[in-house]
Amino acid sequence: MSIILENEYQEKIDIPYEKIATEVIDAAIDYVHCPYECEVNLLLIDNTAIHEINKEQRKIDRPTDVLSFPMAEYETPADFSKLEEDPMLFDPENGEFLLGDIVISMDKVKEQAKAYGHSEEREYAFLIAHSMLHLFGFDHMEEEERKEMEDMQEEILIKTRYTRDERGLV
Repeated sequence: MSIILENEYQEKIDIPYEKIATEVIDAAIDYVHCPYECEVNLLLIDNTAIHEINKEQRKIDRPTDVLSFPMAEYETPADFSKLEEDPMLFDPENGEFLLGDIVISMDKVKEQAKAYGHSEEREYAFLIAHSMLHLFGFDHMEEEERKEMEDMQEEILIKTRYTRDERGLV
């Protein structure tokens, strides 16, 4: 597994963000039983930068907490059976599946942790788990999908112990 992490956030980050990212990304890959070694790009930025990306990519004129840009299109979420038909999804040098990009506003991590009454570690871990599921083709447009994603996110967070009742409450 490769994580290409770019920290463009100008303020100090008081959590072990590299460690958390590695743990949660690895747990999400295991959770969906992905048969490939994966590469994930993770970009940490502020509200101003994510606002611009959100406006440009999604035509939504406001900052958001996390954006996910999957490389693969799935007929069914986490169905890896046809991925090898598209060689562009794999790094030619190391063979890793190019899963996609995650963009996180660290300003939102801080704001939402405070608003929801849990730690920044838990909020950051939650956003990565959420985004990883998007990179595997899951969505939450319908109520049933939303509930399924919530359950999966919670299972990933329990596995990594970034829950509200363990490391999540500091």
